[in-house]
Amino acid sequence: MTHDRLCMSDRIRTILETRIFDGTLKAGDRLVELEIAREFDTSQTPVREALRELESLRLVESVPYRGTRVREISNREMVEAYTVRGVLEQLAAELAAPRLKGNVATIRESLAKIHQAARDGDIEGYAKHNLDFHRAIVVASDNEVLIQSWDRLSFEARVRLYLRRHQDTNLVERAREHDGPVDALEAGDGITAGLLLREHAESCKQRWNDRTVDQPDLPPEGDGSQQVVASCLS
Repeated sequence: MTHDRLCMSDRIRTILETRIFDGTLKAGDRLVELEIAREFDTSQTPVREALRELESLRLVESVPYRGTRVREISNREMVEAYTVRGVLEQLAAELAAPRLKGNVATIRESLAKIHQAARDGDIEGYAKHNLDFHRAIVVASDNEVLIQSWDRLSFEARVRLYLRRHQDTNLVERAREHDGPVDALEAGDGITAGLLLREHAESCKQRWNDRTVDQPDLPPEGDGSQQVVASCLS
């Protein structure tokens, strides 16, 4: 019974997550446990578990007496997240360099996929491989607190949610920004790799600022023609 409930919870979470990412569910939309349970012909228990998981990913938020709604990620939150990410990745590179010296094959695989996705204009692929690339460096730091702090930034969710805002035609150029840190890590130069990763996060933050300085946070009901924020796919 427990296994079945968990399977149902995973199924509900996956479907709701997809609806949030593809825009079917928009920021501010309510997620009513009873209605979701009826849709999936199940009890409210797996629904509640699915919503808790989505909340841990910061895709939804629960407010006492107001229920659960899809979160809106503000411009300010995105910029602040990039600031923190830059600091964390700088430290991660410095700690990881001794372990990655001459041993960056896996990271180079992710890098190659980033470049290929950029050439193909594959935004979803770019976002996925980009996340794999950065997290591999963070994990190589072998610092659990650092890894957990980085994971809490939930950049996969942030990036994918913002994939509807703008479109960047310079993905190939963005991809090149990842080359320097890998070369430095392969040489065991954590200081240089860390500085490059922090500069990369700061430049991404600046690009985001440049895009939003003349436009306040967009309302939840965006125009369907609005595309991706690939400029912030760091």
